[in-house]
Amino acid sequence: MTRSVLKRRQLLELLGIGAGSTAAVLLLPQLEAGGSGTTGKAALPFRPVRAPLPLPGDGLGAADQRRLYRSFKVEDKLLVPEGYRAELIAVWGDPLAQGRFGFNNDYLAFQPLADARALLSINFEYISPQTWAAGFAEAVGSPLPLEPLRQALASRGGSVDVASLAANDPLRPLIETVASAAMADLGIGVIELEQGPAGWRRRGGSRYERRIDGLSGLNEPRQTLRCSGPAAAVFRHSQPLGYRDGLGDQIIGTFANCAGGTTPWGTVLSAEENFQSQVAEAVHADGSASSPQAKPFRWDGARLDGLGNPFRLAGNKYGWMVEFDPRDPNSAVVKHSMLGRFRHEAVAVVARAGEPLVVYSGCDRHGGHLYRFVSDAPVRDRRDPANSNLLTAGRLEVARFNVAGSGSWIALEPETAVQPKPPSHYERFGWQQPTVLPHGDRQRSGSEALGSDVDLQAYCGRYKTLGDLYPLGGAGIDAKLRQQGAILIDAHLAANAAGATACPRPEDTDIDPINGDLLIAFTAAGRDEGGSSDPAIFRGPKGETLWPHGWVMRLSDGDSTRGSNFRWRMVASGGLPWEGGLGFSHPDNLAFDPAGNLWLVSDRSGDADLDVFGNNSCWLLPRAGALAGKALCFAIGPVGCELCGPCFDEGFRTLFMAVQHPGEGQGVRQGKEVEAQSHSLVDRSGQRFEQLRWVPLGSNWPSGVPARPPRPGVVAIRRLDGKPLLG
Repeated sequence: MTRSVLKRRQLLELLGIGAGSTAAVLLLPQLEAGGSGTTGKAALPFRPVRAPLPLPGDGLGAADQRRLYRSFKVEDKLLVPEGYRAELIAVWGDPLAQGRFGFNNDYLAFQPLADARALLSINFEYISPQTWAAGFAEAVGSPLPLEPLRQALASRGGSVDVASLAANDPLRPLIETVASAAMADLGIGVIELEQGPAGWRRRGGSRYERRIDGLSGLNEPRQTLRCSGPAAAVFRHSQPLGYRDGLGDQIIGTFANCAGGTTPWGTVLSAEENFQSQVAEAVHADGSASSPQAKPFRWDGARLDGLGNPFRLAGNKYGWMVEFDPRDPNSAVVKHSMLGRFRHEAVAVVARAGEPLVVYSGCDRHGGHLYRFVSDAPVRDRRDPANSNLLTAGRLEVARFNVAGSGSWIALEPETAVQPKPPSHYERFGWQQPTVLPHGDRQRSGSEALGSDVDLQAYCGRYKTLGDLYPLGGAGIDAKLRQQGAILIDAHLAANAAGATACPRPEDTDIDPINGDLLIAFTAAGRDEGGSSDPAIFRGPKGETLWPHGWVMRLSDGDSTRGSNFRWRMVASGGLPWEGGLGFSHPDNLAFDPAGNLWLVSDRSGDADLDVFGNNSCWLLPRAGALAGKALCFAIGPVGCELCGPCFDEGFRTLFMAVQHPGEGQGVRQGKEVEAQSHSLVDRSGQRFEQLRWVPLGSNWPSGVPARPPRPGVVAIRRLDGKPLLG
């Protein structure tokens, strides 16, 4: 596969026009490639939306694939099948409780009420600086001093530790204004919906409305979040090795809220993922935070991060799983430390009467891990709200995968042996990949990378158990709680030390409603300075050790006893069809419908090598029948966006999705500008051909008005005839 942005001479040659002709200038705005059409035949009530490349399930012969896909026009719209309609439910800037509907909506949780009403909980993940800055004044109704602040920070390299500024420094109010506005656009929201003849719509002025943002509790102490489990003892400790915010086990706000899950007893779990962009991630051996100065505030026109710095937020209080009750806007919001602190992307809950509560989650980073929490006490009634208490005591485990399709769980406890994967393991695959572990100088925070087996052996000689790495700081029950709390706070590095398998960015986890298996979306096998996935376990369709398109894994877990085993197998692979993939790249959020069909949305990055896949999209993977094993494109998002949080209403008549970060990368589309791309594709007979593709430069979604900034929002998709989505 090749992709290139065409220069004028190349464009004219591909169109069959002489280089001296002006016909291409006249032809450009008239080209209609049918990008929004549908194609293919299926035993379903819809014809799949036409994807930008030939697919095994498109129902076309090789000649028709070459003819139809020879040109393609990408659209800055949310495309759904004929006979379906997508309606905007809420958009960034809409009033919500005492705040506003936030930016970059992600996970969605639909929960029915009586009388054709329902609640929709929404995560607001992060700020896309370019489109946020361009659209803030319109969305919120007032401008921000972004340009004066950028200019003022330019001489400092674009960043500053706010605590180093004098109290009367004019930078302070500028920074606090911008940082507060950004934090107000992050976190969690709850809105109420009502159903009418035309489908679901937002119900204004609802008593259920709630907004929990990045600074909740800063000025209103009664709004602070709570911490449960052993980490609370760390937060309360009066003599830490590192930074202490003085709030004890109370926490200011939540942010980086990515995926999530709904519990059988009606609460919602919200996953704090890339918190390291806003606060310092590294911690000390006792679990205490690094100084806020380790993550200074930055605004240079391209990056806006370090938002916790102006408010001296403690980094060890972020990266948790957050539980709240959408039906009670006055209830406490709790971060459950027994579920571990890492870059949480998802959560799946198994609650069976008479058995321990089990919770699965993944850490979305190169070399991240798959985790399982098992409660000490059993579930009595899976719908009992008291089940939240089960999340406060138990054990956190991490997965070790074996090549033969088996695996086991390792408890992250003081007694667990230190036995990390050595650098020589990766050398067998031609990689130089150091082993990243808690720093060997336990008076220092963070990690160190060991590049040789000799260095690793010396490390393991000093630290034989996790209890050696996170030593007991005193006597008594509270000291033991602090020790376990430190391990949970530093869960990723502790898991590295315990020998957990490094995974390719585990994104979502979901329980199969038919047989109880765990489905896991692994977004991409890549590498960075922090780690890589294990090439012995995660291989592409033809054995590739680096596969940038991801997989879906089916994991059949055993019982919940300590050290129990599981079986696993890959059931779907991203990638180009002629390379062994199903036609999408970077699987992200998953959702099962009532019949057990799997719905999947993609989150490919802006890497030019991935442009062949077009805009991010939503796919249906049928469970059974003639179409089982194929991926059917159900929706394609606007330019630069990611589709997130797919969920269904109770009658399976509506699919809710979040349209996140439209225009990210290119920004605001100013007119009708397009980029011409050339892609080398392969038809079903194996014959290669060239595609000319027209791609809008930026986005104006949802307004569609040129030069108007795009805004993230939530949509409801339904059939025009009112029947179930696949009925």
